[in-house]
Amino acid sequence: MANYHRNNVGSLVLGHHPTKSSAATVNTNFRLWNSLSAASFRRILFDALSCGGAAYRRNNYTDSASSSERSESDSEDPNPNPKRNVKSEKLSDLLSMADSEVETEAETKKKEEALEELKRLVEELRLQSEDSPPVRRVAAASAVRRLAREDAEVRVTLAMLGAIPPLAAMLDSEDIDSQVASLYALLNLGIGNDANKAAIVKVGSVHKMLKLIESPDSVETSVSEAIVANFLGLSALDSNKPIIGSSAAVPFLVRTLQNLDNKTSPQARQDALRAMYNLSIFPSNVPFILETNLVPFLINSIGDMEVTDRALAILTNLASTREGRKAISAVPDAFPILVDVLNWTDSPECQEKASYILMVMAHKSYGDRQAMIEAGIVSSLLELSLLGTTLAQKRASRILESLRVDKGKQVSGSFGVNLGATVSAPICGSSSSCAKTDGGGKDCSDEEEEMMSAEKKAVKQLVQQSLQNNMRKIAKRANLPQDNVPSDHFKSLTASSTSKSLPF
Repeated sequence: MANYHRNNVGSLVLGHHPTKSSAATVNTNFRLWNSLSAASFRRILFDALSCGGAAYRRNNYTDSASSSERSESDSEDPNPNPKRNVKSEKLSDLLSMADSEVETEAETKKKEEALEELKRLVEELRLQSEDSPPVRRVAAASAVRRLAREDAEVRVTLAMLGAIPPLAAMLDSEDIDSQVASLYALLNLGIGNDANKAAIVKVGSVHKMLKLIESPDSVETSVSEAIVANFLGLSALDSNKPIIGSSAAVPFLVRTLQNLDNKTSPQARQDALRAMYNLSIFPSNVPFILETNLVPFLINSIGDMEVTDRALAILTNLASTREGRKAISAVPDAFPILVDVLNWTDSPECQEKASYILMVMAHKSYGDRQAMIEAGIVSSLLELSLLGTTLAQKRASRILESLRVDKGKQVSGSFGVNLGATVSAPICGSSSSCAKTDGGGKDCSDEEEEMMSAEKKAVKQLVQQSLQNNMRKIAKRANLPQDNVPSDHFKSLTASSTSKSLPF
């Protein structure tokens, strides 16, 4: 009977008319088909989509009514069939893949449109029409500046499309808007991209920028500040440092830093200071920097907290060369200013940089050690070795080791004792010169012993005085009563100290 029903349904689908004897059966079959619930119909459709029409043909529904009841019960079952879950997951995966394909197509189309827009901008930059104002090129350069500001992929793409040469060519224009637009577009193209920075310098942009500032009085402030920002970005690349440092960029940056005309913005001054720091890292640039008056300016600017930290950083780079150390020591009051920085307990970074400069100079030059001692560096170093950071303490200890050679001479000068040139040098040249004319005087060894004894006493007194003064400063900063420092125990420690071992 079931086969008969299927044949009748098939004949209806194919357009054949059943006989009258089977009309009642066909009508009954259609009534049973209509009696299928929506859930049953969805299940049949689901099977056809997930497993193909063959899966549906394999299912032999002999009793339509029972099938309807079974489908209704399945739809209400709280624990669905695992096979049905697998099919649901398959359909869900298919739908997800379809959605992802749609999204991928949308993203691809969006990227293609963005690429076409970038190509159009590059073509606008290449326009060389002299008959009309370069409004289109200015607009294109402004768009490049905006798009490359925060998108690294756009910077790479624009460089590959050839945007850098026409932007550099715009620097030759006499139009101020073209100059500013191209400068900032080049600046943003070089952000975080070393290849673009190298390409910008390779096409001769540095020479073109310097050509714009040949007449400092006539250059516009906006153009000058844009050039300073470009020098800052380009000098971050090591291969660009010698090219920029050996050019006229250094005097220009120093003039901007000094801000003699009071027209430069604070941001431009900071950019110039940071650019000079980048250039001072390269040792070959130091002679070009020393040809300017940058070193006196930096030392005299110490105390202005807006520039002090960066100024000390530049001086640390200069102090690594012999010419730089010589230029620093030649500045009047250079050592008193640097020694004063050692007492800036509220600025440990400045203390570390100043201690590095003094450490290098004390290690390399005897005359610099004498100037440091005369500036009162010993007490500051003792305090720094107690209160400074770990790095500052190490540097302070090394400076004290370097000064130990000259300590006896400093003590002699302080207390008026004539001990000779150095502590270890012989006091007398020969025995005959030490003996008295009457023949009954003391030996040279006796006089030397007395002089060494006086020297030891002077050293002990100096060490005790220095440490006591240091402890008073510490107690004052800690708001402690002055009568508590120094204590009897501390005095006993200083009394037992020698010149070879200073207590810290």
